[in-house]
Order: sequence, then structure tokens, then C-alpha cells
Amino acid sequence: MRVHRSKAHARFVAVLLMAAFVTVPAAAGDRSETAYATLAGGCFWCMEADFEKIEGVLSVTSGYTGGTEANPTYKQVSAGVTGHTEAVRIVFDPTVISFGELLPIFWHSIDPTVSDRQFCDVGSQYRSAIFYHDDAQLKTAQRSKAELEESKPFPAPIVTEITAATAFYPAEAYHQDYSKKNPRRYAYYRKGCGRDRRIAELWGEEK
Repeated sequence: MRVHRSKAHARFVAVLLMAAFVTVPAAAGDRSETAYATLAGGCFWCMEADFEKIEGVLSVTSGYTGGTEANPTYKQVSAGVTGHTEAVRIVFDPTVISFGELLPIFWHSIDPTVSDRQFCDVGSQYRSAIFYHDDAQLKTAQRSKAELEESKPFPAPIVTEITAATAFYPAEAYHQDYSKKNPRRYAYYRKGCGRDRRIAELWGEEK
């Protein structure tokens, strides 16, 4: 089920610029395509849980990107010494949902007004970002950010960075599908961190 779309989204939903495609083997005479999106919005448990609900999203992997340390551990990243941020790598079906349609969902799932933090998590390892995979994604991200600046329901500027995708390192197995494996702990964390409360303050009914 898709989330509510903003007016700004309606203007760029027609954008058909897709992410980098990877051909996936299919039945003889047929070919399906998948595409990637890499997004950072604080705690990757929450990002993963939010995007797994979206029609057209095939998989979501929690991980680390944007830094310099190869094969970082959670302990290293959470200490803020690697330059990486927690992020998710989304595999999606562009015949069902486009990169441009994923971005309004991303914006309405984060607090784009703060630098080097998201909700109760503080540090560059929790910065929000769109990591683009090609020029088409870059242009789509820039356009969505510009349109959001015009339509946002709050006065603060959008500070979420848009930067080129680099190596993405999947997080440890216990982080993957955390909300499903540990629903009570996940719910306690999400509520305690004030994520949904802050999102409601920012976006209201647009959430």
C-alpha cells in the first residue's frame, strides 16, 4: 500500500528517469528489471521497516555507506569514526514504482531539517542523505528537493545531502529485518526515540 502523496510529488511523479538497471534472469522470452536506491534517514531499522511496506519494493537491506572504512562494523560506525552513515539499499521494480516516487516517501519518513542527527540519534553516522547512482537519479533528487522547499509545511530549510553513491556495506545479520525479529524492542525504540512524533510535527497530514 502506498503512502499519501504530496502536491509536490504529483508534479514530478511523471519523471521516468530510473535508477541504474540490473537485468534479472526470467522466463524464456521475458525479462524483468530491477533498480536500486540508497537512502539514509537515521536508524536503519526504521527506514527498513518503512520501505518494506511499499508496493514495488522488492527488498531493503540495512547497511553503511558514505565513509572511508572498508567493511566497517556496527561498533565502528556507531562510534562515528568511519565517516559512514546508517543507510538502506532498496531494490525496487521500476515498472511499479519509480525512483521519483520513492523520494516523497523518503522525505516524509525523516526530519530533513537537521544536520548530523535524526530524532534521538546524534552524530554524522545518522545524517540523512540521498546517494544517487547515476545522473538521472541526481537530477531527480535535486528536483524533488527543490520542489519540496517550495511546498514544505514548515519554515526550516531542507539540509539533507544529495551525494554520489559509494560502496555499500550490509550491516550485521542481526540488524536485518530487526523490526520483524524483535517487534517489541523495535516498537519501544521507535517510540522512545520520538521518530513518529517528530514526523507528525513536521508533516502533519502529509506524513
